[in-house]
Amino acid sequence: MCTFAFTFTRRGLYALYINSTSFIMKEFIKNVFSSALGFFLALGLICLIGIIFLIGSIASTSSKPTIKSNSVLYIPLSGIMQEQAVDDPLSQLMGNQDGSLALNQACQAIKAAKGMSAIKGIYLEAGMMQSDPASLEELRKYLLDFKKSGKFVLSYGETYTQGGYYVCSVADKIMLNPVGEVDWKGLSTQPMFFKDMLQKFGIKMQVFKVGTFKSAVEPFTNTEMSEANRKQVTEYLGSIWNNFVAGVSASRKIPVDSLKSYADQFMGFAPAQDLVKKHMVDTLAYIDDAKSVLKRYVGIDEDDKLNLVSPSELTAYTKDDVSTTTSNQVAVYYAAGDIVDEDVQGYTNQSLICAPKVVKDMASLADNEDVKAVVLRINSGGGSANASEQIWHAIKELSKQKPVVVSMGGMAASGAYYMSSASQYIFAEPTTLTGSIGIFGIIPDVSGLLKDKLGLKFDGVKTNKMSDFGNISRPFNEEEKALLQHRIERGYNLFVNRVAGGRKMKQAQVDSIGQGRVWTGEQAIKIGLVDRLGTLEDAIAYAAKLVNMGDKYTPVEYPVAQPWYISLINQEKDSYYESRMRAMLGIYYEPLKWLKTVTRQSVIQARLPYSPNIY
Repeated sequence: MCTFAFTFTRRGLYALYINSTSFIMKEFIKNVFSSALGFFLALGLICLIGIIFLIGSIASTSSKPTIKSNSVLYIPLSGIMQEQAVDDPLSQLMGNQDGSLALNQACQAIKAAKGMSAIKGIYLEAGMMQSDPASLEELRKYLLDFKKSGKFVLSYGETYTQGGYYVCSVADKIMLNPVGEVDWKGLSTQPMFFKDMLQKFGIKMQVFKVGTFKSAVEPFTNTEMSEANRKQVTEYLGSIWNNFVAGVSASRKIPVDSLKSYADQFMGFAPAQDLVKKHMVDTLAYIDDAKSVLKRYVGIDEDDKLNLVSPSELTAYTKDDVSTTTSNQVAVYYAAGDIVDEDVQGYTNQSLICAPKVVKDMASLADNEDVKAVVLRINSGGGSANASEQIWHAIKELSKQKPVVVSMGGMAASGAYYMSSASQYIFAEPTTLTGSIGIFGIIPDVSGLLKDKLGLKFDGVKTNKMSDFGNISRPFNEEEKALLQHRIERGYNLFVNRVAGGRKMKQAQVDSIGQGRVWTGEQAIKIGLVDRLGTLEDAIAYAAKLVNMGDKYTPVEYPVAQPWYISLINQEKDSYYESRMRAMLGIYYEPLKWLKTVTRQSVIQARLPYSPNIY
């Protein structure tokens, strides 16, 4: 009986345990699912609110702004100056634009502000800006033209870079922070040489070139500049510096000799009071004092709020609802960055002139009946020789149907000049870098790395003498070197032939000013490589004149920008990091990026030595 009772009790307890556990598990699962459901409902609600907020924010940034009376156009001279504005409201909201200024947008805003009664003047705030000299020069020309309206231009800065000061020198009053600096010291460039570094890894670059001045290969073959390269850099750097000094002298009424003397003294370390005495700046002020001065120029009370309008807001306000179906178009086609045969990993879409896409776009412009003339806005140091030839042919075909005019930005050299030579007329800024008519090939020999450093061994079988041409396990032999050099020379002769035909010159004449030599726009116009010095707007007006449109035309930018949400989907994952690396490395970003992608590019190149690194 006791045993039975014990058994019953044990079974009862077991049953009670099972029932209790089942009940607990059911309650647990029910609570988990309830909590999970509540979590996901809350998360969904938050996401929905976020999406609504995001759409509303983007809609507000995309909608046409209002411009109040007594407004001031505010242009911050900081970040990296881009050639063309990109419609990216999401980046604006997330603050990922690094304060970049778009040259086309800034110039359009200045031009619009000149004729708007609501805009009383322009306020320039100097900062750490990276830009090529020609872009600075173009921006400065628009500011000078703006001043013809009688409206004011004021500038303030804690630090004026040399380029920033060149732009701000047009201002009616230049204000500097009492402990601020003006980095006035002259121009310099410092090429980077990789030869010894690569040798440490057992890598040797095999170089083939045509052109005494074609210095793009020197970082791999030399440890210092060649005499020919030093000569050309000295001359084009002097040309750019003389333009800077002449511009500042004319605006500030300071003799040229005095400005050059100040540069020798390095004004970056000079006390701010000395800069006032030398008339390089007008007054010393903190930011709040500068805003008070600005209010007085606007004509409002100290307690009133300043209405500062950005270039993007002003262009959005003044921009008509122009579609690509508008008739009497002058198409402005932007081509900036390295010229490549196809998309290359390590670049973003914003830094490429991809031949297949450009060829397709040129054909589309030729077929577009609304486009009466085309202006190519080029800012590139060149790239693949083969890609340059394909683009040259596409532009030549386009020019058979409608006028094609080139407007050169900071650079239009080597492969970019190859492209330009297919046009009917070329505009450049005095400080544009152009020319560099030359070809080179560069192929790494990594046999030292593979065999000596890593201990790898190679063997093989081949059916013909040249079957293993290009094998990375060994350097080229003399016969292979001769074949490559012959290919480079044929490419150079074709380049010279294209330029001679486009510029109505003899081939010998082109060769004499070619040989890879870099010229400024100011120099290039004297030797026939450029037709006229002028801005993008000058080029557009000239293109319209060629088809007798007078002033009854509409400039339309191409390629047509994708909607921001499509760009977001297709956006390169590296673009954010690229912008950060560019900001961090500054002038060294371009050469290091090129070194990273050298093995994935076309062997035969028509390009400048990476980036001129002028600072």
